[in-house]
Amino acid sequence: MSLTELSEQQQVSKTKIGGSDQTAVAGRSWRETMHLIVVIFKLRIVVLLVLAATGGAFLGAGGWPGASTLLLTWVTGGMAAAGASAINQYWERNSDGKMGRTNKRPLVTGEIKEPRWIPFIGLLLILVPSLAVFSFNPELTFFLLLGAFIYVVIYTFWLKPRTLLNVVIGGAAGSAAVLSGSAAAGYWNAPGALVLALILFLWSPFHFWSLALLYREEYATAEFPMLPTQTSPRAAAWFVMAHTIPTAMAGLLLGLLPYMGWVYIIPVLIVSLHLVWQNIKLVHDPSPRNARSMFLSSNMYLLVLLVAICVGSTLPF
Repeated sequence: MSLTELSEQQQVSKTKIGGSDQTAVAGRSWRETMHLIVVIFKLRIVVLLVLAATGGAFLGAGGWPGASTLLLTWVTGGMAAAGASAINQYWERNSDGKMGRTNKRPLVTGEIKEPRWIPFIGLLLILVPSLAVFSFNPELTFFLLLGAFIYVVIYTFWLKPRTLLNVVIGGAAGSAAVLSGSAAAGYWNAPGALVLALILFLWSPFHFWSLALLYREEYATAEFPMLPTQTSPRAAAWFVMAHTIPTAMAGLLLGLLPYMGWVYIIPVLIVSLHLVWQNIKLVHDPSPRNARSMFLSSNMYLLVLLVAICVGSTLPF
């Protein structure tokens, strides 16, 4: 149902029903609008990127970076990531219609009546915060623009429809998010931030390959050359393992930083062992069920890692 049709239906309903029902209808309209915003700007992915940037800010500061630094990281990083995501979704709207996982998105179903404005809105969301901070933090400007450029131009426009290396190179967008956070804290090349940027670069391929294993037929139908569509499921599971092991090792390496303690090491060790175990199961049986478990485990791993960075770098033990 389009927003216009929804509005017309509400108007008819207001004529027929009482005041209490009008409130319920208005609530549905609000939820519909929020759903459109969440989907078009991929806010779930944006939250993950902002959390990665937050981890970069803590590592750049060697502990608590300050409320103003976090606010700067969240606002600029969130806007730029949302803008890049909107452009990505507009560009892929036709191929999204070929996949069951994405064929209900608003730009596919026609819920957005003027979709041609989406790229311009996305571009503004990227440029406004990036240029606004240039005068006092050009490094932050650089990494905000770099992340958007990698995701939109290199990944979406160039690599994704052409090569199975798409998510390998595209993972650098997550690395740029980390370094935008450390740049906001004033130390973009802090050793811990560089290691976390490497983790994001290694994490992205096995995260998306697990998803592509789960939706292997749909990616093939949409003609995206994701690695699992170009090789056997078991071979793809081994490629996943080739990124899982160094990711887990790099995560544990962060525990050697002098301001990291057991609050970081223990949860990261546990989640790393769980991630490797899920990958072993995937290699043994590369079924959709195990691919889903691996995908969910990759999400859990990154979430625990980033929270542990923020907490572990702040507490004195």
